Order: sequence, then structure tokens, then C-alpha cells
Amino acid sequence: MTEFEDESAEPASARNRDHEVVDHLPDGVTVLEPGAVIGWANERLTRWCGIGDLRGHDFLQALAGTAAEHWPTEAASFHEALLAGRAAEAILKASTRFYAVHASGAFSPADLSSGVRTVVTVRDVTRTILEQQKRAAIHAAGQTLADLSPAELADMTINERIDLLKSNIIHYSKDILQFDVLEIRLLDRQTGRLEPLLAEGMQPEAEARILYARREHNGVTGYVAATGHGYWCSDTTKDQLYLEGCKGAKSSITVPLMLHDQVIGTFNVESPEPGGFDTTDLQFLEIFSRDVAAALNTLELLVAEKASTAAESIEAIHGAVALPVDDILNDAVSVMERYIGHDADVVDRLQRILKNARDIKQVIQRVGEKMAPSAAHAQRRQAEKRRSLVSRRILVVDSDEQVRAAAHALLERSGCTVETARDGAEAASMVRAGSGDAYDVIISDIRLPDMSGYQLLLRLQEIIDPVPLVLMTGFGYDPGHSIVKARQAGIDLVLFKPFRVDQLLDTVEKAVLRRQVAPVASTDPSGPT
Repeated sequence: MTEFEDESAEPASARNRDHEVVDHLPDGVTVLEPGAVIGWANERLTRWCGIGDLRGHDFLQALAGTAAEHWPTEAASFHEALLAGRAAEAILKASTRFYAVHASGAFSPADLSSGVRTVVTVRDVTRTILEQQKRAAIHAAGQTLADLSPAELADMTINERIDLLKSNIIHYSKDILQFDVLEIRLLDRQTGRLEPLLAEGMQPEAEARILYARREHNGVTGYVAATGHGYWCSDTTKDQLYLEGCKGAKSSITVPLMLHDQVIGTFNVESPEPGGFDTTDLQFLEIFSRDVAAALNTLELLVAEKASTAAESIEAIHGAVALPVDDILNDAVSVMERYIGHDADVVDRLQRILKNARDIKQVIQRVGEKMAPSAAHAQRRQAEKRRSLVSRRILVVDSDEQVRAAAHALLERSGCTVETARDGAEAASMVRAGSGDAYDVIISDIRLPDMSGYQLLLRLQEIIDPVPLVLMTGFGYDPGHSIVKARQAGIDLVLFKPFRVDQLLDTVEKAVLRRQVAPVASTDPSGPT
């Protein structure tokens, strides 16, 4: 028997029962004698220390397995507290394990005549500490996903930044989270479609699968995007929502990518093992997905900023040349009409001038598209356009230069090709010269320098039939009753200045649709000038 046991007044049978209870505790328990030497330890602590008989061993050396000179600061401070008989707490590392130790402080039992004792409890907190470390590592990794210096940002294209972000996501998913099979999709809010961003270890047909953010018939990914809640599938063979992504996958976790409480995409990982994930893996993936969403948002803001800058640059360039190019077109058409039937070579040259002048606008447009920083952003900008207006040819007739410039700016954003004329004669010449490539819509002020809007209609009817005309007037001003007469002739689309952009686009769209129903029946290039 030890001195500790000899001095006890309890019967041996009672002490043995107490020791059996203490031995079966999930925590280690020891009673230290003066000098932090083990006097007694339960079975759990004995097993953790790996020493057959702990009596007489220094507590910290037995637990840590290292000499005092190698103890970290926290362990050394805890040992000093033991020697001084103070209560203390600490987290100690022993090889690959972590222990939370708690010393009660020295006490002298009433039934013991010599020395003091210290009770120390030891709890294995390895899982908790490793999870904390992993969370910290995940968060640190997430913070560096799209973290680039200004110099790096300046030197990298948008596609290079996207590739770097994808590479980092895959690297950290494998290195820290130990997820080897993963897929990220981004939600297109306009269509509800979940577009693939990256995939690692997925089958090609799974990557190409079309999925929408819907609760049913779109797999776990669609369900998660629709509900905004993570989904843990422990056995894919028994889960009706699951659609195979990785060949032979038996378990999966899918979480939403959330930004400002909105779903922007999904993050899916899969395992070939049934029950390959637990709730901790789900928590880790949710933590990482928040940083992924933030990184994607940062990148999207950079994309949007560059897209906006590029668009503004192109619009500025186009705005500077749009009206001068229209002047070239008008002058070329006017000269060409004078030479028709006289000099075929001059006419041919003038036609080339017309073509080249129009090509200038197309070149600027193509350059703008190339400057767009990402295909995704270009698609989004394209989606904002009204499909019925894309590539439509519009002629705007107005003596006011500001109106003509505004027509270019507003209509070309919707994909239209815009040309302008300053008066009715120029408009008629432009329509006649464009016989092989007719205008889809002609927008004219009712009061032009040389004629009224109704007179322009009559002039154009000699060239094309029907005339896709839209009349404009300011504050209902119509002294010549052009609008009334035009309506009697079947032209009922009118814009009242000042008009909103949506009103302009709606009116042009109606004119385009009417033209599709009733296409131009004839064009007479030899009509009067």
C-alpha cells in the first residue's frame, strides 16, 4: 500500500470501490504529493502516460514525456503553480495529444497527519484543439483566396485571377479540409441556373449537367440552392435527391455559398466511403464556403469595376466619333446621289466610303467586347439587352445635335446600330442609299428644318412601303397636325419628349415587332431626291 492508502481511515473494500469508480471516469485523475510527484493516479491517466506505475514520477514529465528544460512556457508556469500549491489551469501538449489540466491547489486532509496533497484532473481535448486549429487554418486560407497586392492585381488579367482563385480553392480543400472531390456552381439569378465554376474529381457528364435552383428534380445541389440550407448525405444509395457526381460516391456534403444572406452558389464535396463525412466536416465546409463566397464577391467587384471602366471608355470613344461618322455618311450619300448615272467609279468609291464609315462603329463595338474582362460579365451585359433590339438598324432624324447624340448612347446600349440625319432630305437620302440594308425603325421629330414629320412620311412612302416610322414631339406640340395626319395614314407610334429610356425602348421594340409582321414590300432606289 502507498502512504496515501495507509493513512486512510476508510475500510479497504470501500476504498477499492471508490478507486474502481474513479478508474472508469473519462478523465484522468491524480493526487500529487509535495514537489508535484504522483502519489496516486487512476487507470485512465496511467494509460495516457504509458508508464506502468506512475507513483513517484514528476507529473508533468510523465504526462508530457519530456524533461523540464523542453517544456513550453504554459507547461513551466503550470508546474510552478503546482510547486507553490496554487490552483491553476492549462492546455498541455503531449506528443500528438492535447490535455486540459486543472489543479485544485494544495490541501491537507483532516485524516492525514503529514504533508499536503494536490488533486489534478486531466481531460483529453485533442479533438477540440485540432478542430479549433483547423477552423483557424480554414479561415486563414479563406482570407488568402483572392488576396493579392496592388502590384499583383495590376499584372494579372481577370482570367488569371479567376484561375488563381480556382487553384487556391482546390488546394486548400485538399490540403486542409482533405476533400479530394469537389464542385462549385454559381447561381445565375436571372435564369435560376447553377453554372459550373470549377470541379475536381467529378465525372464529365456530371460537370456538364444542367441544374437549376429548385427543390425537386435538380439533385442535392438544386435543393441546397433553393433552400439555402446545407445537406449531409451519409449514404447516396438511399438518398432520392442525390445525382451521381463522382463515380462510385457513397456520401456527400453540399452547402450554399452565402453572401449577405443570399445564395450565390453551391459547394459540393463527395467521398467514395459510406458515412465518409460527419457533422464536423459539414461545419468546416460551411466555414470555408463563407470565405469562398466573399472571395468570389471580391473578384466579381473587380470584374464589374473593370467592365464599367471599359464600357465607359468605349462609350466615350464612340460618343466622340458617332456624330462625325454620321456626317460622313450623310455627305457621302448626298454626293453619291448626284453621281448616280454619271460616273460608276465615283459611285463605287463613295459606296466604299459608306461601308468603311459604318465599319468604324462596328470596330469600336468589337474592341469594346474584347476589353470586357470576363465572359460571365459579357453574358450578363448581353442579358440586360432586349433581344428584339439587338443588331436592329435605327435611323434618328432630328436637327438637335443633343437628341442625335443621346439616340446613339441610349439605343446602342441595347445592341442597336444607330445612324442619324439632320433633316428630312438627309433622311430620305439615307433610306434610299440603304436599300439593300433597310432600317428597322425610323424615328423623326415632327418639326424638321425642311419639312414636317408627316411630309417626311410621304417622302419615305415613295421609297419604301410600309414606312417603320415613329414620330417625336415635345410636350404634345404639333402645329401642322403631323401626328393626326400620320395616324390617319396608319402611323400611331409617338414619343412625347422628354421621354424615359424605357419608353424609348418600348416604342422602338413595338415598331420592330410590327415590321416583322409586315416586312418592307418594296424599295425604290430611283425615287426623287
